[in-house]
Amino acid sequence: MQNILSHIPSYLKNKYLLAVLLFAVWMVFFDDRDVITTHFRYKKELRNLEESKEYYQQQIAETRAELQLLEKDPKTLERYARERYRMKKANEDVYIIED
Repeated sequence: MQNILSHIPSYLKNKYLLAVLLFAVWMVFFDDRDVITTHFRYKKELRNLEESKEYYQQQIAETRAELQLLEKDPKTLERYARERYRMKKANEDVYIIED
């Protein structure tokens, strides 16, 4: 046993260096917030957020265009109210047919 320990360099026997190395290995590979997993997880999350941002910007643009159309044309506003909110005139009956 003594013969094996004599072949190990003295800087590898230093308990502080071993503690720092063990801590570094733990933080890089085994911790919940390890460097490798966190790096890839955050990149994936960033991509998903950018995709959802594009989707919502497109929805906002479509809604603004629809709003401008509704503000300009009263017939479009009436059609919108009838289709979306099932509004009717006083002398009408509305029948809803679902597929």
